[in-house]
Amino acid sequence: VSVVVTTTGSTGTVKDIQLSTGALLASARAANKYLSAKFGETWSLLLPLTHVAGVNVLVRSLELGTIPINLINHAGEFPKVDYTAIVPTQLYKALNGDTRLLKHLQSAKAVLVGGSALNPELAAQAQSAQINVITTYGMSETTGGCVYNGTPLAGAQIELSNENLIRITGPMLASNIEIDDAGWFTSNDLGKIENNLLTVLGRADDVIISGGENISLSQIEAIISAQFDSLEFAAFAIASEKWGEELQIAVVNPPIEFAEKVSELLLEKFGKIANPKAFHQISALPLIGIGKVDRRSLAQLVMKSESSLE
Repeated sequence: VSVVVTTTGSTGTVKDIQLSTGALLASARAANKYLSAKFGETWSLLLPLTHVAGVNVLVRSLELGTIPINLINHAGEFPKVDYTAIVPTQLYKALNGDTRLLKHLQSAKAVLVGGSALNPELAAQAQSAQINVITTYGMSETTGGCVYNGTPLAGAQIELSNENLIRITGPMLASNIEIDDAGWFTSNDLGKIENNLLTVLGRADDVIISGGENISLSQIEAIISAQFDSLEFAAFAIASEKWGEELQIAVVNPPIEFAEKVSELLLEKFGKIANPKAFHQISALPLIGIGKVDRRSLAQLVMKSESSLE
């Protein structure tokens, strides 16, 4: 084991993930190969080294004979680099006012975006802004992204279980995770494979039961994102004596009549069961790791205070 990173699942449980030298190098070399990266080219570091995504940037750089340019808390203009890696929140900021970051992303040959799902409208905005976005899928257990734009990296293989859970095998798997006898790791993510391309549908454990009906928080967010692609928001649940779990929505700086429009949208798509029981305006979404909403903390936050939308 060369590196240990911590990861926090949706249950709030912190796990130590042990990554070997072999896993780190397999991941870095496969990423550089996908990008056709050449010796001497540079990466910028926009993600913390306490996260597997930041560690990967470091190892990819070292494989190219360079050291990543650290832009975390960097003052002044960002220099030009060949590659970088960010989360969707950073891409959103670049496209909505952070001109320094926008220019940096536009100048790169490729920008890896992972950590959480990338909204299709935000991806389209990035393309219009001439940012070469490559979506990545993976987790700490797979030494970060191992599927780029729906295609497994060299050495990685993917398949779906009978329950449509994404299964992964390859040299980039962590040392201390549960795998079956054939070497496959089963994630908690639901997916589909069409034309040999993987689409991630969301986490299997983000389904709540409200009034006896199953509701996928990921699907709720996807529908809202299609209409409100520039907003920061999240679907979550709180315990309820009447419903078991109540679907609620938290949003940062919502437009006028946001609650009314979202209720109509979800009613049309999913029926009465998906009508949110409450909307909350908050100053910022609590995050787990980088770019992932902490739904548990969000529920605790809104139960304590923050303002509701009528």
